[in-house]
Amino acid sequence: MAASEPWRMSVDGEEFEVSQPDGKPGTYQFTWLTGPDPQYGFGLSAHPPVACGSEHLEAAVREFLAQVDPGTGHIE
Repeated sequence: MAASEPWRMSVDGEEFEVSQPDGKPGTYQFTWLTGPDPQYGFGLSAHPPVACGSEHLEAAVREFLAQVDPGTGHIE
């Protein structure tokens, strides 16, 4: 299975680039484009390994953002 092209996702005013690695259904890499570090982000793997809907992906982004320390811009 070939990975799709990365796409942008906006959640609560923050921008993320989302990509899916080749051969890993249900696996997503999120890069926080509007965060303080252009290489910072997180990964998500669904169990079972199936594609996630937009609501699930948005919830994952909100959970990530809730963990970020506003002073450092990173999860501490």
